[in-house]
Amino acid sequence: MPKTFRQTKEELVGKATKQMDTTFGHGDWSVRQKLALTCRILFEGGHDSGLAGQITARATEPGTYYTQQLGLGFDEITASNLLVVNSDLEVLEGKGMANPANRFHSWVYEARPDVNCIIHTHPTHIVALSMLEVPLQVSHMDMCPLFDDCAFLKDWPGVPVGNEEGEIISKALGSKRALLLSHHGQLVAGDSIEQACVLAELFERAARLQLLASAAGDIKPIPETLGKEAHDWILRPTRSAITFAYFARRVLKKHGDALA
Repeated sequence: MPKTFRQTKEELVGKATKQMDTTFGHGDWSVRQKLALTCRILFEGGHDSGLAGQITARATEPGTYYTQQLGLGFDEITASNLLVVNSDLEVLEGKGMANPANRFHSWVYEARPDVNCIIHTHPTHIVALSMLEVPLQVSHMDMCPLFDDCAFLKDWPGVPVGNEEGEIISKALGSKRALLLSHHGQLVAGDSIEQACVLAELFERAARLQLLASAAGDIKPIPETLGKEAHDWILRPTRSAITFAYFARRVLKKHGDALA
């Protein structure tokens, strides 16, 4: 009998975790390149909605972050055309202006020192779910990185260009990594760019699955202990980095200019 057949699940999880951490690196892309890749990945994942949506990441100086130029679509973002702005949305590096809706990103960054990347988009299935004013239901193993980690804002506060919306959205997010905004879209607040990108892709897939399943019957919940176990297993930093690298390889076949 193979020796691993006698090991406990806890032992096997620990062994697999250690092996992944020693086998895989976290890539050698710059912050700018990872953000540009994220824009292209999400474009291919159906997250584009004209010029709606913002993808940001903390920059070097406190109170500053990278973001896209207003007027460019996700499929036009490159490492070199990103802006650096401060919390008042004043441009410190680059040309053009930031999307005024970035104001609520400033509020989230102020409230959450642990957050290093924010993604806000209006993808089709999340938007459809938001129109029903119902929370996200996580009932499948693959979606468990969002298990008990997705808040819900039922009352739409209007276009997010004022400080009122920033305060409401940052409070609704709380300590969680994701937020479904009724009549609006989604927000992901990640520890890293890689994590935020992967969660945003999962969020849209989870919404699609919820709509499909609810059309066929009542969605059955998964046990809380198992949901939390899967959440922690899948959401590990190395796992996020591996998944992001796969997404990047796939998207670079079509968007080779993203790293320019």
